[in-house]
Amino acid sequence: MRILVTGGAGFIGSHIADAFVGEGHEVAVLDNLSSGHREQVPAAARFYECDLRSEDAALAVTGFAPDVICHHAAQMNVRRSVEDPAFDADVNILGFLRVLEAARKVGTKAIVFASSGGTVYGDVDVFPITEEASTIPLCPYGVSKLTGEHYLEYYHRTYGMRYVALRYANVYGPRQDPHGEAGVVSIFVRALLAGKGAQIYGDGLQTRDYVFVGDVVRANVAAAASDYCGALNIGTGTETSVVDLHARLRRLTGTDVLPEHVDGKEGEVRRSVLSFAKTQTVLGWEPSVALDQGLAQAVDFFRSRP
Repeated sequence: MRILVTGGAGFIGSHIADAFVGEGHEVAVLDNLSSGHREQVPAAARFYECDLRSEDAALAVTGFAPDVICHHAAQMNVRRSVEDPAFDADVNILGFLRVLEAARKVGTKAIVFASSGGTVYGDVDVFPITEEASTIPLCPYGVSKLTGEHYLEYYHRTYGMRYVALRYANVYGPRQDPHGEAGVVSIFVRALLAGKGAQIYGDGLQTRDYVFVGDVVRANVAAAASDYCGALNIGTGTETSVVDLHARLRRLTGTDVLPEHVDGKEGEVRRSVLSFAKTQTVLGWEPSVALDQGLAQAVDFFRSRP
């Protein structure tokens, strides 16, 4: 297949591009390198350096004419989405629509869409969260990701374009960018390896579901090859508090530096953990990397980097 990975120079996208190249597919990567890195793009992949919102991006899609698009290019900073919702919408909604329109014109068969299980649901009462839970996002980022899912459903009904919206839990692992707020594991590891105290927002008892990037890659590969159409959770069904996460990383890095607690963030849910039962049934997928095992790989990766 011809597969285009948008955001394919970034943390998750580059791992996915590697996997598709390894399977023998013809792969292209589209990335503006605002947070991704050129050296993470597979050598065998065609590379388009352009912004998602540009005409060049649409031309890249029509020129490559992919059978499948794995869409991971995004504005993913929750705090920035709260401070500048127009920018968030410009990238995550209007930029994505440019890709969809170009894909429609060249007959792309399927879209695998990186959605956000941590933000599209908002506050719910039943855990772990299933795909049938209400979707009332608490931040503009969650709104933009859910809007992307609605557009995908429209393109499916109107043009027959299949889609799988993978609602990720908190993805972590090698290559995660520590320079921002989205990658708490990499931020903590970098701080601890430097002998510094990391910041924890609020009391740190808020919980998240941490899923290893290698498991996320397997989900994308399965989704691209499946006949399923709709949304699926990609998580572990296990929740971990932020203070527990920090304690685990202190043990793995061999440091005793305590975290600094600062004010909580606007738009942040208190508790998030995703059921993967439907994904297991539909894709035959389940998480395979235990948290401490995956955290150890992340620590080793950052130890080997300056």
